[in-house]
Amino acid sequence: MIKLFYGNDRVRALQDISKILGPDYEIIEGINLTENDLPSLLLGNSLFSDSRKILIRDLSDNKLVFEKLVDYLQTKHSVIILEIKLDKRSAGYKALKDKIEIKEYSLPKDLALNQVFDIYNTAKRDGKKAVQILENIKINEDPIMFFGLLVSQAIKDYDKKQGNKEKKVLKELSKLDLELKSSRLQPWLLIESFLLRLSSL
Repeated sequence: MIKLFYGNDRVRALQDISKILGPDYEIIEGINLTENDLPSLLLGNSLFSDSRKILIRDLSDNKLVFEKLVDYLQTKHSVIILEIKLDKRSAGYKALKDKIEIKEYSLPKDLALNQVFDIYNTAKRDGKKAVQILENIKINEDPIMFFGLLVSQAIKDYDKKQGNKEKKVLKELSKLDLELKSSRLQPWLLIESFLLRLSSL
């Protein structure tokens, strides 16, 4: 069995992968595979079992190997290919599209950006309320990407009005950037602390 999952909603994709493969499966980085690896990976046996559970990440970045995948559809192993982006014009995709299950996992367009905008604007007035809104979405968000969107909102504010508050916010965000890179604290805790301080800057 080979399935192909793709899209930017990795949380939902990984939930489905766990349902299909169970809690224990091998993870292979697709970019590291060669054509010579495919027979042993997809047709060979493991030491402990006749069938293997395998997740291969970002195989389409490795075009030559991705195109050869169609030659191994008879595998007795359970194999899921997980891609962030998938070029539907590629030879590899065209060879697979009518032969295996392909499923897209996408976040609603611009939802995260709109929510960040709402959280940032709310935090300028009421940090506690902003943190409450964040609680509802952070399970599906990456804290570093979320931080990047906060920075973009602060820069937009600064472009509109280059006042003291806007400058202070950018300084605080630069401090937060350093903390995110060096602190042992959970990233979300650092971001929440910033949101709580924002209204008093």
